[in-house]
Amino acid sequence: MAKIPSFRLLLKQVLHLQESPQRTALAFAVGVFIGFSPLYGLHTAMVFFFAWALRLNFLALMAGAFLNNPWTVVPILGATYWVGALLLGRSDSPSFDWQDLSFSAIYEQVIPYATPFVLGGLVLSLLGSVLAYPLAYFFVAKYRESHPLAGTELPPPQDIG
Repeated sequence: MAKIPSFRLLLKQVLHLQESPQRTALAFAVGVFIGFSPLYGLHTAMVFFFAWALRLNFLALMAGAFLNNPWTVVPILGATYWVGALLLGRSDSPSFDWQDLSFSAIYEQVIPYATPFVLGGLVLSLLGSVLAYPLAYFFVAKYRESHPLAGTELPPPQDIG
């Protein structure tokens, strides 16, 4: 029976990929861009698309995209709207009337907040990815410098004893 790999082992797998630190950092930064993207519900599909279209490492993309997860989604959503509203000079805060939950009523209540949300999401996506690239590059390069075998492939997790 195969052992379930630990997070630490999976991280080592990513750090030992046979690709340059630049490519790994680029994949992580694109993943961060996706994670902050306002296209909720499409993040995983975007990871698959960019892994295929740009030939980027899937695991590094997913690691970046999963910065947006159940523990961080509320702060990210709040920051997304706040940044967009700030850039548009809006000071109103979203409110919701729970009396009428029909599709048209929800649409009418949500649509005024769509522009600040999309703008804030795009700005945070760009800022996050611009900050993520040099940080990821630094950590991957330092790891490989201190672990000379980092450029070689490791066997699958269940084969590591």
